[in-house]
Amino acid sequence: MSELGKSELGKDVQTAIQYLAPARLISHITGALTRIRFRPLKNLVIAWFARTYGVDLNDCLSGDPNDYEHFNAFFTRALKPEARPMGEGWLSPADGRLSQRGEVRDGRIIQAKGLDYSVAELLGDAAMAARYASGSFATIYLSPRDYHRMHMPAWGRLLQHLHVPGRLFSVALWTAERIPRLFARNERLVCEFEGEHGRFVLVLVGAINVGSIETVWAGRVTPPYGRQVQRKDFTSGARIELDRGAEMGRFNLGSTVILLSEQRLAFALPEDAPIRMGQTLAQPM
Repeated sequence: MSELGKSELGKDVQTAIQYLAPARLISHITGALTRIRFRPLKNLVIAWFARTYGVDLNDCLSGDPNDYEHFNAFFTRALKPEARPMGEGWLSPADGRLSQRGEVRDGRIIQAKGLDYSVAELLGDAAMAARYASGSFATIYLSPRDYHRMHMPAWGRLLQHLHVPGRLFSVALWTAERIPRLFARNERLVCEFEGEHGRFVLVLVGAINVGSIETVWAGRVTPPYGRQVQRKDFTSGARIELDRGAEMGRFNLGSTVILLSEQRLAFALPEDAPIRMGQTLAQPM
């Protein structure tokens, strides 16, 4: 059997195992391990991780492992202000790989070659989904080496967020090619904004080993993992407005961000292109 064949077989086996694995328990354990504060151990792990995954420490506000209280603090590290200059138009909300982007067709989004899913099942709200049924989308996968804070692609006023319960499959690119409706099955946080050019949504998709998802307005949203959709409305009371490029949330361990716009967008990069937070993602059409 060729190396490619063995590799593909291994991916198929790993995918099958995910259906049986106790993903929430694994994520709880991983979350606890990444918060160990024993200095010699966490410094060793941070140095190993940075070396193994090629983390550019020159971008970090601090490249010294001693400055981080635990591994998770390093994983969600801040960057130097000049490390991510802002581009034109719609900005990338995260570092990662632009795995898919394009038009929403008949209310459906492409996940990978031969696989798609509906906007309604992704958002957990059919009425909200109708607004984006003919808009645009972009899916950005964050690898372990990437910066794991999410930022605003455009100015926006927060309207609502929905915590949608689900599974915790891996969101690695090879998994997205094998598990149907992956992003609509995983636990996720749906954040809807009103912007200068209409409404848009950022969907923060959880995954195995993701200890929690946080936002700047609500703090940690998950865990606890839910059993029913939890909606929080922000249209009354104090307005929450976030500037273009401002931090809006973070993953405590990596995952995927999906941007939905009711406006049609002309994307600046092809599918599978690497992208950095603040880089020009698209221009309004």
